[in-house]
Amino acid sequence: MFIVADIGGTKTRIARSSDLEKFDEPLIIDTVASYEQGLAKIIETSHLLAAGAKIEGMSIGITGTIDEDGKTPLTTPHLPDWRRRSLGRELEAALATSVHLLNDTAQVGLGEAVFGAGKGANILVYVTVSTGVNGVRIVKQKIDPSAYGFEIGGQYLVTDGNKKTLEGLVSGRSIEERYGIHPRSIEKDSPVWDELAEYLAIGLHNTILHWSPDRVVLGGSMFNDIGISVDRVKANVADIMIKFPQIPEIVHSALGDFGGLWGGMANLRQGH
Repeated sequence: MFIVADIGGTKTRIARSSDLEKFDEPLIIDTVASYEQGLAKIIETSHLLAAGAKIEGMSIGITGTIDEDGKTPLTTPHLPDWRRRSLGRELEAALATSVHLLNDTAQVGLGEAVFGAGKGANILVYVTVSTGVNGVRIVKQKIDPSAYGFEIGGQYLVTDGNKKTLEGLVSGRSIEERYGIHPRSIEKDSPVWDELAEYLAIGLHNTILHWSPDRVVLGGSMFNDIGISVDRVKANVADIMIKFPQIPEIVHSALGDFGGLWGGMANLRQGH
């Protein structure tokens, strides 16, 4: 029996898997800002899901960069009290199992590569646009090695002579700051969505040139029914691409809110 978890800025999703092919109904709990309280809640929920059975392994996705051995979150943008805490090792001690941490975007991307819209792609790029922006490169269903992980939302784009990051232009947080309303309040036919699709296409174009994938999967809350059009992003990338003879497949994610749990299973299947 295995435990998979996805720690978000506001909600944490945790589920039990008996075979790493599927998971039982996830439990969704509030993510708390206090590390000690959050750790206690994850331990309590994991014991509840295990119901006395031995936990053979645990994989957790969490925002930010992770140390090399996959035990400590080094940066946690939305959860500052969790930064540089021994999350993995404390869970190992409390649950008597091995625990591996992944960047949350990387874990979702791995789920899409193994179980979702990226299945069958040799070189996959997964990009999420929600509160923030990030992406991951996955080669033959394994996360590409890196020194510090991936933070593609921090790439600079130049507009009107001012340097702005991709995240600063298209993330949900940036939209709230720019327009003073939540993205869900923007009408479906608003020209704002076309503007965001154009900005995202520029950043995605750069990422495609750097990582040269054969498929791109786009996910996150900004691609909901009312949101950025995947087809519009694809058309904009095709319009500006001059270096490659054609653009890769660009498709919508398939695993929804539970992509991180699917990715946790994929991570555990790979021996972590």
